[in-house]
Amino acid sequence: MLNLNNITVRLGGRVILDGASAALPPGSRVGLIGRNGAGKSTMVRVIAGQLEPDDGSADMPRGSRIGYLAQEAPHGTKTPFETVLEADLERAALMIESETSEDPDRLGDVYERLIAIDAYTAPARAAQILLGLGFDEEMQARTLDSFSGGWKMRVALAALLFSQPDLLLLDEPSNHLDLEAVMWLEDFLKGYKATIVVVSHERDFLNNVVDHILHLQGGKITLYPGGYDAFERQRAERLAQIEAARANQAVQREKLQEYIAKNSARASTAKQAQSRQKMLAKMQPIAESYNDPTLSFGFPNPTELRPPLITLDMATVGYADVPILKRLNMRLDPDDRVALLGRNGNGKTTLARLLAAQLVPMDGAMASSNKMKVGYFTQYQVEELDPHDTPIEHMAHLMKGATPAAVRAQLGRFGFSGDKATTKVGKLSGGERARLALALITRDAPHMLILDEPTNHLDVDAREALVQALNAYTGAVVLVSHDRHMLELTADRLVLVDGGTAKEFDGSLDDYIAFVLKGDAGKGDAASKADKKAGKKAAADAKNNDAALRKALREVEEQTAKFTKECAAIDLAMSDPAKAEPRFSRMSMGDLNKRRAEIQVKLDASEAKWLEASEALEGVAA
Repeated sequence: MLNLNNITVRLGGRVILDGASAALPPGSRVGLIGRNGAGKSTMVRVIAGQLEPDDGSADMPRGSRIGYLAQEAPHGTKTPFETVLEADLERAALMIESETSEDPDRLGDVYERLIAIDAYTAPARAAQILLGLGFDEEMQARTLDSFSGGWKMRVALAALLFSQPDLLLLDEPSNHLDLEAVMWLEDFLKGYKATIVVVSHERDFLNNVVDHILHLQGGKITLYPGGYDAFERQRAERLAQIEAARANQAVQREKLQEYIAKNSARASTAKQAQSRQKMLAKMQPIAESYNDPTLSFGFPNPTELRPPLITLDMATVGYADVPILKRLNMRLDPDDRVALLGRNGNGKTTLARLLAAQLVPMDGAMASSNKMKVGYFTQYQVEELDPHDTPIEHMAHLMKGATPAAVRAQLGRFGFSGDKATTKVGKLSGGERARLALALITRDAPHMLILDEPTNHLDVDAREALVQALNAYTGAVVLVSHDRHMLELTADRLVLVDGGTAKEFDGSLDDYIAFVLKGDAGKGDAASKADKKAGKKAAADAKNNDAALRKALREVEEQTAKFTKECAAIDLAMSDPAKAEPRFSRMSMGDLNKRRAEIQVKLDASEAKWLEASEALEGVAA
């Protein structure tokens, strides 16, 4: 059992956790949820022993092994396969001892223990975990330093899962995963025998994996049985009870005040009035149920256009003369809702950029309506926001000639009103920046929205608001997302990007999930495999002849490593100021939090750039 006993944490003078207490049953799978900034990561670090609380404790049975995904990605010349195998420290030590010990009795004990821990099947288990997280046989044998930060974090996750701790702590594990890897992880965790605490904003993931929800709000935690939908029902009932109690209290308060006003001046009733005055003073106000008026998305509806908006006829698209996708045949109409499926590296972003007219066909044809306007969202927009400008300044710069009222109206659709509209972007949260980027790309009421992972910085409530806004929007929508709940409620067409092309997937999202878990995703017929082999050869030739592209990829990798290192340094400065680097030791906790958020946005965007560049070098027809 994991006991959280009256945990209080203050950072920078602000109370993050305030006497938080809960008892988690042994073997439970717990989803830790709460709004952005509520303190979820702080709680996980306390449980992991990486942050000492100001008061209280997190207690587990003696000898329990805690597994926590480190913020710093593994690196070096070892392969992902070697890194994962070494994560089981007991097995690694016993394997060495089995080869070096000369004591027959000790060797007998060693071999007995190796059999008990299933050590000899470990290589197969390690390979299977890596495969589930997207590493094929060739990728498992490459050096760690040949991967981006996002893929290195997948290796770290694989090593953690392989080590099988008694308490598995996962802080937003799907951040670096595509939909296929998320589904594999979900299936893996369903069979995990020990206790799990997972921070996640994905409703379906929580519904399918956890059996308890630990809700963090206002520094307090409340444990609910069941998955996320069960939590929502229980929370709604609880809020209804609170509102009923508040309404009843308001009636009582009004009656007391009225009695006091009428009877205080009368000698015959003054004593009773004083008594009621004391009753009124002792009446503790019931807190109003939580409501965030800034939780808002409102996409302006476009003018009508005759279909089709876009048609692709045997189109080919790629980078630096290297084709990524071929034989593209597609038609998009004004009312289409399309989800692009497929593993990272298969070309989903490439297809999205083609539809957004950021890439042009290398072969074949693409036709689009001359009057069509497209709103294209990626993490780049979030990174490119000027931290020194306000939302009003950003919007006014793009809406040249528009009245101040029109600028404010567009910002208001996305919750930026009052002080929020004049707050420097550098002081906004990641979710608020994503909301601002969505406001900017929809300023001219586009006919088509192309959204590439729009939920990365959004919590559960914000994602639900985004789903509702997309369903109210009358234009076309193209989605790339690992949030299955969003895809289920928004998309009515599924397009699978795989085998060097994109085709309609004949079935539902549930069918696709079964398709992936059965191991069929990525497997093509003999002809598609032949095309894939030819494409890889063309990509290899192009890489050898295109030094500029390789240089660009190296620069992005160096940038990603730099941002990752800085995040780790800031985390150290926040948790142990005595060990902080000189550049951070003089910064306040608030400034450190702000800098951490800024670097995380840049890190996410840098990894997205790496994926784009790697499609030209490594993802050709794959």
